[in-house]
Amino acid sequence: MQSPSKISSASASPTTPAVCRLQGWADLPEGLLQSIIPLLGSFLEVLAFAGTCRSWRSAFSSYPSKSTFCTLFPPLLVRPHIRVHARRLPSRSDDGHKLRTCQVLDLANLGTALRCQIPEDTFEMLRFAGSSYGQLICGGGRNCVVVDVFTGARVLPPQLPFRFSGDTYFYSGMLTAPLASHDAHLLVCAAPKQGSTQHSLLDWPLGSDSWSELRLNDSRIEQIVEFKGQFIALDYEYRLHTLSLAPQLGLQEISTVWWDDMDACPYLRPWLVVCGDMLLIVDHYISLLFDGAPVNYEAYRLDMSTVPVVWVKVEKLENYVLFIGSDVRSPAFSCISPGRWGRRNNCLYYAYYDVPWILHGLGDEADAVWDPDNDPDIEFKRNWYTQLQPFWVYPSMFYADADGE
Repeated sequence: MQSPSKISSASASPTTPAVCRLQGWADLPEGLLQSIIPLLGSFLEVLAFAGTCRSWRSAFSSYPSKSTFCTLFPPLLVRPHIRVHARRLPSRSDDGHKLRTCQVLDLANLGTALRCQIPEDTFEMLRFAGSSYGQLICGGGRNCVVVDVFTGARVLPPQLPFRFSGDTYFYSGMLTAPLASHDAHLLVCAAPKQGSTQHSLLDWPLGSDSWSELRLNDSRIEQIVEFKGQFIALDYEYRLHTLSLAPQLGLQEISTVWWDDMDACPYLRPWLVVCGDMLLIVDHYISLLFDGAPVNYEAYRLDMSTVPVVWVKVEKLENYVLFIGSDVRSPAFSCISPGRWGRRNNCLYYAYYDVPWILHGLGDEADAVWDPDNDPDIEFKRNWYTQLQPFWVYPSMFYADADGE
């Protein structure tokens, strides 16, 4: 019987084809291994592939289209308030910081226990600013830190350019590219303290020794997304802006027509999400009916073919599903073909603190999807929380450049 760890146990002659001279799984050609990667059907399969051995991990790391997994697989749900025991995981990071092991849920494999490790001081001393490319962005005082959600590895930018700031408040934070990219920037919108009228958009080109600062006169930036090669920012008044990094940090307002010819956004706290080739704005309104879903979520896509640009109602998301957290600063995600992992489309997964998530149908499917056993006292309005809330994330390994390891 052939050994499970060997391709072939026969000795090879000098004329034997190279593939027949392979001695084990680790000797498989990189090209053959990379032809397998697109066939992987879940995050767990990816994790198993990359963890097989050094050569398999190298093949995965050098695979050029890892980011496609971010649309094919659902994001992972990190529940930082749920601690789990893991004897084989280290209690401290390589730089000596104490780690908290948190529960992670995978919608495609709910029966499998997953974990991540986040430095304890992220919870005790720092405030959440956002997450991006598998990294948590947090800060406190004049300090900011970028932490890998699954490894605890940290990047420390220079101090923020606030002269007096013992209680910096962060309204948003994102990376413009993975940490390993040569042109990555860290963007945060912050104020010296909560309630301050002095808001700044700050830009740190990774590896540099200083921040660029753009003072915001009458608003603040709540969200920044990348869409079709440009960065779109949403401010507190829900106006859209294009964001430029060079030759200097800047914002340019986009003249926008809201649906039904309204002058301003009619929703209380909408959010942006890139969904395939669409940029959507999504929010809910309270239903006045006694039966069915207590809230209705609707999505509108940005039509940039006109001047001014126009928000157009999307009746159905077809084969897509959305993911959002309860903190305004946590990013939203979309995923295609949820039937691949046993879920329905045209839905929204809203992560909560007490229960992992609530499932909402979008548009006309709200009542059909709503579970009448859901807690009637659930709060549906996103907010800014002092405590780190559950959030959706894709691991940084889906964005990493080749590292040869």
